[in-house]
Amino acid sequence: MAYNEFAYFYDEFNEDANYEALFSYVKKQLNKYGVKNGIVADLGCGTGDLTLMLAQCGYDMIAIDYSEEMLAVLAEKVQQVGVANVLMLRQDLTKLDLYGTVNAAVSTFDTYNHIGPFNRFEKAIADAALFMEKGAVFVFDLNTPYKHKHILADRTFEMETEDAVCIWKNDYDDAEKKSCIHIDIKYYDNDDKTENCFEEEFYEYVYTQQQVCQVCEKYGLKIVEICDGEAFVPLKTDSQRMIVTAIKQYTQNENCNKIVN
Repeated sequence: MAYNEFAYFYDEFNEDANYEALFSYVKKQLNKYGVKNGIVADLGCGTGDLTLMLAQCGYDMIAIDYSEEMLAVLAEKVQQVGVANVLMLRQDLTKLDLYGTVNAAVSTFDTYNHIGPFNRFEKAIADAALFMEKGAVFVFDLNTPYKHKHILADRTFEMETEDAVCIWKNDYDDAEKKSCIHIDIKYYDNDDKTENCFEEEFYEYVYTQQQVCQVCEKYGLKIVEICDGEAFVPLKTDSQRMIVTAIKQYTQNENCNKIVN
């Protein structure tokens, strides 16, 4: 899934997101587990606010997203801020192909919920692990099953900015463990004030904490912390987002030797 026109409205409708708190937590985790500099991949970077914050404190960033529109918005921000340490790549996270290994990876705002069904989610985690150095830190978040079932399920939300209105409709399928999300945006052209509209539809898939742990372990990622991804406190039964910190335990060659032996 990739946002198309919605990318140009993403920041407006996501203005309540606390990027400062998210950045503070991610930076703390990177420092805590020994990654104080080096190359960091932002997987599903979106419009890149977190990418830029990490770049501005010295990390060499690889910003990866499948949406050309999201990367176009980020490119404008990179130029405005004037940072030189951001490489942008348009890639599908289930077909990740970096130029080398990274010291850390981050993925936020439920990027991995958009990847499904489960075999594709597993492939995305496997590919991320493949390009991590031994000891690399991986910080990523997911919307929880609780949020999909009790907060989003079969509800419609209306979000409004100065020049646009977004109707966000969620249809949850418990059997398939996924939500179909339909967005309808109406906005006014700044030049002639004519009304325009567009629609987009995509899915979010639901993964349990147990599934996440099993996949990470399978690909050499040792989970060292899981907490609430909004308040950054211990995870609760009604947490709407979980944020995971994992450490890459071995290189790909070491993994091959384990399998052979």
